[in-house]
Amino acid sequence: MRHAFGSTCHGAGRQMSRTQAVRETRGRDLVAELKAQGITVRYEGRDTLREETSEAYKDAAQVVAVCQGAGLSRVVAKLKPFLVVKG
Repeated sequence: MRHAFGSTCHGAGRQMSRTQAVRETRGRDLVAELKAQGITVRYEGRDTLREETSEAYKDAAQVVAVCQGAGLSRVVAKLKPFLVVKG
């Protein structure tokens, strides 16, 4: 509590800008890529899915490992997405 104000990571955090994410995913069928992984996606806005692509974010497992290693939190569950809604 004293070191982290009662908080830990709430997400992995971006590692690339939205503009860079859009640029780097052009030409890819992200809906098909996610569907192949068993993930259904629904989104609004022309570039929303590209802006929020998973590779635009830091690896969540690494972020969680750092938080646990620092004594800020401990792993209690690992979740697997099956639906993503952005809008």
